[in-house]
Amino acid sequence: MSVKNGCVAALATVLCFSIARADDQGADKSKEVETVVVTASPISQDRNYLATIVGSVDRSQILQNGGANLADALANEPGMTGTTFAQGASRPVIRGFDANRVRLLENGIGSFDVSDVGPDHGVPIDPLSAQRIEVVRGAAVVRYGSQAIGGVVNAINNRVPESLPDKPVAAEITGGYGSNADARDVSMLLDARAGDFAIHADGFDRHADDYSIPNGTQPNSYINNDGYSLGGSYFFGDDHVGIGAMHYDAKYGIPSDITYIDMKQDKEMFRSRFAGGGDVLKYVTVEAGNARYEHGEIDPTTGETAATFIDNEWDARVESVFGKGGPFSGSALGAQFQNRDFSALGEGQNYLLPTNTRTNALFWFGEVPLGKSVRLQTGARVENVDIEGTPASDVFTKRSFTPISGSLGVVFDASEKTRLGVTLTSAARAPGQTELFARGPHDGPGTFETGDPTLGQERANSLEGTLRFNSGKAVTLEGSLWLAKFSNYIYGNITGRTCDDDGNCVADDSLELKELNYTQVDATFDGAEGKASFMLGNMGKGRLQLDLLADYVRAKIDNGGGNVPRIPPYHVGLGLHWDGASFDGGVMVRYSAEQNDVAVAETPTDSFTSVDAHFGWRPMREHPGFELAVVGRNLTDTVQRNAVALNKDDVVLPGRDLRVVVRAMF
Repeated sequence: MSVKNGCVAALATVLCFSIARADDQGADKSKEVETVVVTASPISQDRNYLATIVGSVDRSQILQNGGANLADALANEPGMTGTTFAQGASRPVIRGFDANRVRLLENGIGSFDVSDVGPDHGVPIDPLSAQRIEVVRGAAVVRYGSQAIGGVVNAINNRVPESLPDKPVAAEITGGYGSNADARDVSMLLDARAGDFAIHADGFDRHADDYSIPNGTQPNSYINNDGYSLGGSYFFGDDHVGIGAMHYDAKYGIPSDITYIDMKQDKEMFRSRFAGGGDVLKYVTVEAGNARYEHGEIDPTTGETAATFIDNEWDARVESVFGKGGPFSGSALGAQFQNRDFSALGEGQNYLLPTNTRTNALFWFGEVPLGKSVRLQTGARVENVDIEGTPASDVFTKRSFTPISGSLGVVFDASEKTRLGVTLTSAARAPGQTELFARGPHDGPGTFETGDPTLGQERANSLEGTLRFNSGKAVTLEGSLWLAKFSNYIYGNITGRTCDDDGNCVADDSLELKELNYTQVDATFDGAEGKASFMLGNMGKGRLQLDLLADYVRAKIDNGGGNVPRIPPYHVGLGLHWDGASFDGGVMVRYSAEQNDVAVAETPTDSFTSVDAHFGWRPMREHPGFELAVVGRNLTDTVQRNAVALNKDDVVLPGRDLRVVVRAMF
């Protein structure tokens, strides 16, 4: 069976079993549980009424997954992988898109880092500080800009409170220990209320040694990081204004190198909401963030900092949400302004000289009801992007782009339980600073990169169909089929040649650095993903649930140009979950297929099966917020390599790990 047919068969199994179980459980009239999401649209915040599917993991799932990065926290979301370059540097990958095509956010504001500049650079948002993480698969450029042409990952927390706490003081303390890398972590969240003021504080600390792999230890794979924040908001009626300050520190090794990275970030965030006072203007939100980021790449044998990367960045946005007007049941108009100053010192100057990127944008959303069961959802965005830098020619260059994007979605209620969606999007993206101005050796990923200052903006025309089925407690299902046609797709082409630090290249692998040239081609991506849950029955004081998931993506360069590099294989997962009053637990078996559809100079990746499990116990009925949990990862201790990782030939993913978690909420 081919890769494509295998994945389609798996998705068909999910769909067919859903329908069969729905017939068996048709008498169950339980109301579906609404899940509020905030990332995809400023108008509709019920995920079930959006044309696209928005993924979400909650606090319990984040703690259960136990990873040191956002990609680990999203590991069981269909369509999601990570770059896994290091424990401290694994950027989320959505449907094979990463770096300049996936926007990373904290409460809707940019993450302010240089993880898009190189895969060895981490994201200064630790899952331990998040209460929920949302994922928008597919183009999210209308609301978040051209760097979200592949999707958005939004870490949501209460660092700037948006509501008054119900209790005067609420707190959560967690601690965890993992056997694999002698990993220890602790976190604290505190929310308090004093009159019309809400106050939030949090902090975390994490330490993990080099992790074990089935045949030994992965060298230089450790991570030590910590962070804290303090914020508060003042509420007056339906309005509020708030500010918060955050700090993040991390030191982590690069497993495919001998260097380690010492990273720090200081960030401030402002959030507010003002009621409009009527049905025409419902409310206005104003949000902004500012950060100073710096990391050094250090040789442990000498203690010298070889390269330093600095990013000073701010991001501000305003959204006005309107009620009924004309044919629209709701609409929103917004503006966004961003400024990014990037610079590098030491050997980093050989790779990329200082750049400045300025973005100004206007965007609009609207929803039109077409009868009782059909809704039309529309959006548009126009940007102006100015980028300045110095490419390999040593000629200072200014480029200006005007990406214009639009989307049109239809949601159809086929029945009380079944909802269909279709979305058509035309999204444009301006080239990023690295794609335009990279000019030399980048030791972390082991590449000699050359940008092209003449690159034009890329455009993706995509079509996506979605299906949601919810019979209440019996069956839930959601799935997508999608196609994206790119014109002028920008990618880093690894040519198969190798180079030295001075850019002298040969047609073999005798030199240290892989030659990587940024170029543009036409390309086609298509894929599918789905997940489903089936209640197998009530047993005693709990319920047993079957979970299925699958995803698939194929990406080819048009006109016989071969395969797009670093694309994930298909995945299929099967799990059982028990949910009871005092106990819960489950097991998930997830198969990652081999990846043989590789690009030039890219090696195939073997398949593997990962067996994960968890068990939770709440021993005190009078204190249900106290929980003990045991989580197992890669229990069969299989050798696993990630097809998406640039350093997959040198780095094996962690072997067997048993993790104990203690959580107390007051």
